[in-house]
Amino acid sequence: MFDQSSINLEILKERAFNLRWATVPEGVIPLTAADPDFPSAPEIAEAIVKFTKDRYLSYGPAAGLAGFKESVARFFNEKRQIPANPEYLFPVDSAAFGIHLICKTFLKAGDEALIFDPVDFLFRYSVENVGATAVPFSIPPGPAPVDFERLESMINSKTKMICLCNPLNPTGKVFTREELTSIGELAIRYDLIILSDEIWSDIIFEPHVFTSIASINEEIRQRTVTVTGYSKSYGLAGLRIGTVMASNPGHYSLLFEASLHTSTIHGANVLSQVAVIAALNDCGYWLDGFVAHLQAMKDLVVGELNSIKGFSCIAPEGCYVALANITKTGKTSQEMQELLFNDAKVSVVPGLKQWFGQGAEGYIRLSFATSEDILRQALGRIKHTVDAI
Repeated sequence: MFDQSSINLEILKERAFNLRWATVPEGVIPLTAADPDFPSAPEIAEAIVKFTKDRYLSYGPAAGLAGFKESVARFFNEKRQIPANPEYLFPVDSAAFGIHLICKTFLKAGDEALIFDPVDFLFRYSVENVGATAVPFSIPPGPAPVDFERLESMINSKTKMICLCNPLNPTGKVFTREELTSIGELAIRYDLIILSDEIWSDIIFEPHVFTSIASINEEIRQRTVTVTGYSKSYGLAGLRIGTVMASNPGHYSLLFEASLHTSTIHGANVLSQVAVIAALNDCGYWLDGFVAHLQAMKDLVVGELNSIKGFSCIAPEGCYVALANITKTGKTSQEMQELLFNDAKVSVVPGLKQWFGQGAEGYIRLSFATSEDILRQALGRIKHTVDAI
């Protein structure tokens, strides 16, 4: 399912946008946006086709299809050990919107929210978009310990939220149960909301283990709002579908009201919910195969990057992106991105503040959710170009 023969480059060049195949010049290999090159599981397409054959594409319930809510609740109960109630979760039109919705619901102008550095730009954007201040907390790549004393020192009377990204994009860090407990205890001590983004939680590399912060205990769970999506695990980015889940019924009511779903201004696509039901109920075999392939690609990418002059890459514990330190090449992140794009014909994401925060300068990010053939070709081009500097 995950070799070169399963990839249709002609379709990707027509449909894969967001810095990927449809947006780069012919001959450039994009290792940019974290979106698989592989087609989704057949059961997902079959479920959508079956639903549309009846030719009724009516409004769905504002709070989500019953089958969607039940499948997602079962996932959280069985896979994440969270006693999820279907009544306290609802679909949103992407995990990205879910992050924004949580910030919109629980932050106001003048508030502060702690975000990690580096981390995906959506956290800073969502916090600042509602008039609050995003306060970055540095978390280095790899197994280095988190400085919880420093984290606590950054909390003040304006702090209302901790934004947790687990696993952490772009470094691939998977937080341990002990680290999550420390974060939860800080949230309890200072009466903070925990925004837990878990869109990457299926992509975990052995021997690491994923823990949902809401599974630790009831007190932490009652102040946690979890957001997740299905683009990373099942290749559904274009369907724009995610989930927001609360355990506190008061939090759920505030979130659902702020979502504007009942007004039909916002809402989750019915076909997208059908796709998620199929993914969670029938496509575990596909996800298992995908993660096994990614484990091998992670080892390949990290080994090859570390063989390139001036490059250094700590193996990610989760996520299918590798963050390479390029400071010893003497080039900035932007300069390296431009060199690789123009000379190696490989597109990567530079570690700029606008993408990941100040802590990503001196790094580039590469997605490895593609075939071994494409990765070897891209990495060979990078090595040839950089070693020639």
